[in-house]
Amino acid sequence: MPKIKLVSLIGLLYMGVCATPAVALDLSLADAITKITNESHDLKKATANLKKAEASLDATNANRWFKLDATASYMNLVNVENPTKSMELKLPPEFGGLLADSLGETGFPDNIFSAGLSLSQPIYTFGKIGNAVKSVKSAIKMSEASRELTRREVRYAAADLYWTAKMTDEMVKLSEKDLKNARVAKQKLTSAGRANRSNLLKIESDIISKEVDLAYSKFNRDTAHRMLKIMAGIDVNEPLNLTDNFPKTFGELSAGTLETTPQWEILGEQVNMYERLARSKRADSYPTLAATASYSYMSMGGDIGHMFDTKGSQSAYWGLALQVPIFNGGLNRANATIEAMNAEAAREDLAQAKKITTEQYDNAISQYNMLRDNLASLEQARDLAAKTYELSQNRFASGQTSAVELADVSAGLYQLDVSVLKMKYQILMSAESIKKLGE
Repeated sequence: MPKIKLVSLIGLLYMGVCATPAVALDLSLADAITKITNESHDLKKATANLKKAEASLDATNANRWFKLDATASYMNLVNVENPTKSMELKLPPEFGGLLADSLGETGFPDNIFSAGLSLSQPIYTFGKIGNAVKSVKSAIKMSEASRELTRREVRYAAADLYWTAKMTDEMVKLSEKDLKNARVAKQKLTSAGRANRSNLLKIESDIISKEVDLAYSKFNRDTAHRMLKIMAGIDVNEPLNLTDNFPKTFGELSAGTLETTPQWEILGEQVNMYERLARSKRADSYPTLAATASYSYMSMGGDIGHMFDTKGSQSAYWGLALQVPIFNGGLNRANATIEAMNAEAAREDLAQAKKITTEQYDNAISQYNMLRDNLASLEQARDLAAKTYELSQNRFASGQTSAVELADVSAGLYQLDVSVLKMKYQILMSAESIKKLGE
């Protein structure tokens, strides 16, 4: 019997543990931005593009330094008439004597080994390499600005996800409150003993409609929370508690004149890159001065085992080489023109971007100020609607008004609550737009 009690107690404890609701994960706006930024694939790609541009700079800079090449080869002359036998070329007496003096051979040996080193170092290229390097440096700055632009976009998207999810939380609360008010009205109507059929039908219809609105609000909340968790790398089954609330008041902006943006930096460096590429392409038509040096060694013998018994032949040289392009059908000039026109197009894009982005920045500031000024008026209208609803409730309870009027007043209050909530969301996102453009 005691064993049965012990097993039952363990079972109850286990059921109690399993029935314990999961603790929601507290998530602030700052935490959400950090998590989403760390999970962002776009930001990871922007970082990879920056590293690729830096590697391109190393590759272009390599053209400044000397190049050293080594070669080695072994050859065996084949007797075509009888491949199983070695091939030894018999030379005329005058050549055979010289060969015998140097290698102890009267014929040309069939085993030949050669090795060598060659070195070249550019000295002056009339800006061909220098402008190419500068163009890649501009590309690196473009990649850095692009990564910053992506970071701002990701931050804006993270704030949008967070405040959208928070707004859906508040929408659920408003829908629950609206439904509760309708049910309370029905209870008062039936308890007062004056539930005429018209009022009762209207309240029943109102309750059903509000239940549908609540289900829709919960669906939107769950969808917004899932998207936030996916982008933040959080398990979709883990409940969230969004700790940051919508502010009750909003301060004045301290935003100044828009001086620069990552987009402007990208286009400005793009102009520089194309201009430097054009100079580099023009320099392809100019001479190239380089230093050269070489060393070679050759050894020959009648068989491999004795190929290095005699003294091999060595040679070396150093000097300057001037390479002068004479004619290539206008290729260099055409390539330079292409890059120059690319620079001109990028310059036009920069001028257009400055106009559009400045207008967007000014509009975001104006929108923030306009919404901030109108929020107080909207909240005042909401407070008046709340008082009107309270009066309508009292009149309905005393039989001085109908369920139709009460439902209309309740709907008006609900819509104003929603409008206040949406305006706060718009104010916050206007502030985020200003940060994204002019941070």
